[in-house]
Amino acid sequence: MKKLFYVVALTLAAIPTAFAEPPATFTEAKVIAKQKIYLDQASSAMGELYCGCKWTWAGKSGGRVDLKSCGYEARKVKTRAERTEWEHIVPAWTFGHQRQCWQNGGREQCVDSDPTFRAMEADLFNLYPSVGEVNGDRSNFNYGMVSGVAPQYGQCTTRIDFQQKVAEPRDEVKGLVARTTFYMFDRYKLSMSRQQQQVLMAWDKQHPVSAWEKQREQRIAAIMGHDNPFVTGARKWTLGYAPQGADAAPMAAARPAGKPTLASAAEGSAVIGNSNSHVYHLASGCPGYGQVSQKNQVAFGTEAQAQAAGYRKAGNCK
Repeated sequence: MKKLFYVVALTLAAIPTAFAEPPATFTEAKVIAKQKIYLDQASSAMGELYCGCKWTWAGKSGGRVDLKSCGYEARKVKTRAERTEWEHIVPAWTFGHQRQCWQNGGREQCVDSDPTFRAMEADLFNLYPSVGEVNGDRSNFNYGMVSGVAPQYGQCTTRIDFQQKVAEPRDEVKGLVARTTFYMFDRYKLSMSRQQQQVLMAWDKQHPVSAWEKQREQRIAAIMGHDNPFVTGARKWTLGYAPQGADAAPMAAARPAGKPTLASAAEGSAVIGNSNSHVYHLASGCPGYGQVSQKNQVAFGTEAQAQAAGYRKAGNCK
């Protein structure tokens, strides 16, 4: 419990310079994902995974969706549409079915008896907040192209084909879900169908890594202790790719142990945002750069990244 408290207590700004151990359970992962990766994303332009909705945090790891922010209309279950849920981009059902524990007793058996399954279930690269209703509708369906399906969630462009059991996410995240899927299948040596490979390879090509996806990858790598090589460019998925497994995964650069000071956090970032005011400060020309409370610091590499996350430049910057 002490260890979990330490991990959660670290601020987002600490991520570029501080190494923290990966979460051991899905429950821990959801709390850490909120505090360390998505805390400042609830009101960002990117929004949640499937519809780009903004949300407000509620409780340890949940949130309440602002349906008007994305023009969302509930398909069937409004109460579920109004809350965020943690989506496994590669569903637990998908990776669980490739484990013997699932055959012996399903997800509960895997959680109880299989350390590899627990690692997969808690892998931060594979988690993203999403509108609960869409998360439920997506179920364990593979990603793919959906045609002939009318809009199901108002202005949200994600489509679910319940008959074919296929989900097509909005264009803005197609590249991200493809590279996340490649990572999961590569790291945990999972088998992927030829059809699924072809769809995801096309999305990977059509939708290059965005500034936010790169920043997300860096935040997660600092905690997990390794990169997603399909985001960094160290690996490329090709048809018939042979998964290499965790032992072969490129490791992230070592981070110094211990909780960083305000100065050490600031030194590693060109831009420091204040998660409380959503104002950012530059290392040069902004008097407030070194004055942001450590608990409110959010590190950005560029002004563009800060602006994309919904931050505005401090008025006293020269």
